[in-house]
Amino acid sequence: MDLTSTVIIPLLFGSLGIFAVFRLLQWMRMRTYLQEAVVVITGATSGLGKECAKAFYAAGSRLVLCGRDSEKLKDLVQQLSTMTNHRKNVSTHKPHTVVFDLSDTKTVLDAAEEILKYLGYVDILINNAGISFRGTVVDTGLDVDKKVMETNYFGPIALTKALLPSMIKRRQGHIVAISSVQGKISIPFRSAYAASKHATQAFFDCLRAEVDQYDIDVTVISPGYIQTNLSLNAVTADGSRYGVMDKNTAEGQTAAEVAQAVLSAVGLKKKEVLVAGLTPFLAVYLRNLFPRLFFTLMATRAKKERKAKDS
Repeated sequence: MDLTSTVIIPLLFGSLGIFAVFRLLQWMRMRTYLQEAVVVITGATSGLGKECAKAFYAAGSRLVLCGRDSEKLKDLVQQLSTMTNHRKNVSTHKPHTVVFDLSDTKTVLDAAEEILKYLGYVDILINNAGISFRGTVVDTGLDVDKKVMETNYFGPIALTKALLPSMIKRRQGHIVAISSVQGKISIPFRSAYAASKHATQAFFDCLRAEVDQYDIDVTVISPGYIQTNLSLNAVTADGSRYGVMDKNTAEGQTAAEVAQAVLSAVGLKKKEVLVAGLTPFLAVYLRNLFPRLFFTLMATRAKKERKAKDS
């Protein structure tokens, strides 16, 4: 009896068939979930936010694009209107724009009120906007730490809290936090940024547990290095602009690739996703499983970076 032809091959093809059907059902579910959904995206004028806007627009979502620059928001709306949608039977919608600064809590609350007044509800909130940091702990003024926390932490949670009651009332909603691998591990000379992302991770983990009873989903997405202007626009210890494209950033994933990962994670209602290469992925587990080794490696990295800057 030939087991290969009579058992193994049919079993293999049967398994592939089941997997294909499962993936198709996932895709259909994701498409249905995102189409016509009201999606708010902060930091939409550049980098990952801009690519997320393109991805969700193509999926047929009703977008609310948020940022500090009204002209850049208008330009983005124009760019989206010229996009060719290759998906059949998917209607696209002209986005609405809201201008506000995440670091100013009052403007955040006003923006939330405007969004709800204009659209009535929000299905998906994507907290994407943020600022990075480069500098030593000893040289960094407390005002810089506060600035990073206001933008990366207090701003997003203020917007989330402002929109949350309407989601609870409808017993429907999805809150997404774009965190970072540095929300799980800390690397030298990124203290303010890593602290803000650790706080973000903790807050949305708590939120996920608390709103589960209202059928509200919470997704935390932790990307590694992305090819954006994040490092260029990072603040330094004295509050000035860093203005340097880091090698790791330049060699990171494209914003479009990460945006597709965000789209998939949201569409499939995943609770947490790490979007990173092998090295950051391993570093996260190394921190938890072998902390002493991790700390030694980080100390070595700090010495190398300091030496490179001094040379």
